[in-house]
Amino acid sequence: MKTTLRRLARLAALSLLLPAPAILPASAGSARIEATRALTQEQSALDSASQRLAALTESLRPRARADEIVATSPEASSAGPLDFRTLDAMPAASGDEAWQCLAEAIYFEARGEPLEGQVAVAEVVLNRVSDRRFPRTVCGVTKQGAGSGKGCQFSYACDGNSDVMKSALARSRAEKLAAMMLAGRARTVTDGATYFHTRSVRPSWSSRMVRTASIGHHLFYRSGTEVAAAD
Repeated sequence: MKTTLRRLARLAALSLLLPAPAILPASAGSARIEATRALTQEQSALDSASQRLAALTESLRPRARADEIVATSPEASSAGPLDFRTLDAMPAASGDEAWQCLAEAIYFEARGEPLEGQVAVAEVVLNRVSDRRFPRTVCGVTKQGAGSGKGCQFSYACDGNSDVMKSALARSRAEKLAAMMLAGRARTVTDGATYFHTRSVRPSWSSRMVRTASIGHHLFYRSGTEVAAAD
């Protein structure tokens, strides 16, 4: 018994001389695992919250009405082929004051023209808006000279007649075309024209311009020194 106790005592003394077990690395590894798990859970919570916020934002975003689709749909603003059948199948259009003024210009100046000719008139209006020599707004361009007593740039604005668009079909087409052009449809018909007149007249200024297009009953021009060949 005493021998056994002495042996145990010696073993205990020796154990004091041995280095302690290396438990720190294990503890550090465990801590890292716990930290990683906590970060993963936190990231998952943030992702979930972000998704809920995105869904809420989307649900609160105003939706375009059916009569506004024409101004934002790809077929409205592209320069792809367009005919009256396609135009008539599109939803009705609506817009602001600029849209109304452009629609009126198309209607009163070109409602009896081919579709390309109606687009051409719209291009002239918008080309003028982009030209610093003219008013900076659509309505400013279409109504330029009205009330001045010196004549108007667009004759319908000074002819004394009502500006009510009486033909439902022609009005609908003009309104849709106006929405398309204001939505950014490429101006590819008149090559930058800022003037036009009917074939029945020959204004003096036309000799100082470059003719860029001849469509229906209208001839289109832009400023320049070289005049295109006559028809």
